[in-house]
Amino acid sequence: MWALVENDSVSKVYQNPKAITIGDVNYPSNIFSLWSSEDLEAIGIYEVVVDNSNWKNPEYYINTNQSFVYLNGVVTASFGNATAKALDDSTDPDTGDVTKGLKSTHKDVINSQAYGLLQPNDWYVVRNADDGTAIPAEWSTYRADVRTTAADMVAKIEAVTTVDELAALYVYDPDTGTRPLGEWPTPPSE
Repeated sequence: MWALVENDSVSKVYQNPKAITIGDVNYPSNIFSLWSSEDLEAIGIYEVVVDNSNWKNPEYYINTNQSFVYLNGVVTASFGNATAKALDDSTDPDTGDVTKGLKSTHKDVINSQAYGLLQPNDWYVVRNADDGTAIPAEWSTYRADVRTTAADMVAKIEAVTTVDELAALYVYDPDTGTRPLGEWPTPPSE
C-alpha cells in the first residue's frame, strides 16, 4: 500500500499499483515495483507502514477504518479502538426484529456441526425404528458423545461474559493441541 503525500499530509492512498497522475505528469503502474523507495518519495509516493496495534479479530470486533498520517518522512496507517460485537441477542423495540449476538451465532454453529456429525449415521436409528435392528454399540456411544459434547460446548459459550472470553474458547494450547471449548468425538470405523 502506498500514499501520495502533498503539503505534508496524505492526499491519496493506493491499495494496489495503478497508473497515476501527479501534477501534469502521468506515471505507469509499474513505478510501484520498478522504482526505488527514494525515487517514489521524490515524487511524493511513500510506502505505508501499517500499525495493527488496535486491530482486533473481526469475528468478535468491529474495527475502525484506517487513518493515515505522514510524520517525519513516514506514512503510517493505524486503526482506532475496536468495538466488541454484542454477546447477547437484542430486540428492536419498534419492529420486534431480533439481532443475534455472538453467543447465539456460536451456539448455532455448534448445533449445526453436531447435526452434521449425526446426520450421516441417522440411518442406524431409522433402521432400528423400522425393523428393530439394533444400533451398533459403538455408534450409539458415538451419537451420545456428540450430543454430550455439543451440550458442553453450548454451556461454555453461554457462560462467557465478555467477547474476549468467547474468543479464548477457540484458542488452541500449543502444548496440548486442545482448546477450552473442547473437540468433537471421532466416529467409529465402519
